[in-house]
Amino acid sequence: MTDLELTPNFAIRPDFAITDEQSLRGLFEPTHALAIQKCQDRLGVHAQEFIRRSPFLCIGTQNLEGRADVSPRGDPPGFVKVLDGRTLVIPDRPGNNRLDTLSNIIANPVVGLLFIVPGFDDTLRVNGRATLSYDPDLLQLMSVADRIPKLAIVVKVDEVFMHCAKAFRRSHLWDPAHLQVRSEMPSLIKIILDETTGAPRDGREMQKMDEQLEQDYRRTLY
Repeated sequence: MTDLELTPNFAIRPDFAITDEQSLRGLFEPTHALAIQKCQDRLGVHAQEFIRRSPFLCIGTQNLEGRADVSPRGDPPGFVKVLDGRTLVIPDRPGNNRLDTLSNIIANPVVGLLFIVPGFDDTLRVNGRATLSYDPDLLQLMSVADRIPKLAIVVKVDEVFMHCAKAFRRSHLWDPAHLQVRSEMPSLIKIILDETTGAPRDGREMQKMDEQLEQDYRRTLY
């Protein structure tokens, strides 16, 4: 479907909207006992090992008005440190300085984390409450190539459980045969400009901007 084929001002048909939990659950079979039993209130040995292997997570936050945000975080495997069975800490690395996640945590500390390990189809979900800290002892724990983060996100765990492999298997995420070619879409800078102020028509100017972004990546990464 192209943009021209999209229905303008789409609205959900009221007769088919699900607006209460009873109606929702009526559409599905009851969950099995293992799905309930797997939820724990602390990081067990396997959850801790999963976190040590993970180079990537997504963190979900909300502000006081309920506006949601999900942010990717990545570093070498083990970049998230397990401090004890109920506490983990995530470094805040250089980014675009929008500070969406950090501002949301100040307003509403409830967070959801999804840990991913390359090659693993199952994932680890952690829900808890976050606090921001610039304690130098904490920051030193997360030094990489002599670079120390400015800030740490400390999460007190409320709920932790493994998530099954269905989504990753349906998507074939790790299957090389299903990899897509990045060059089939415009660069990040061009996408942003196309949908805001407009990208320069001069291809050389666009190439220069793309190269500057790559230089920034090299400067801020390890």
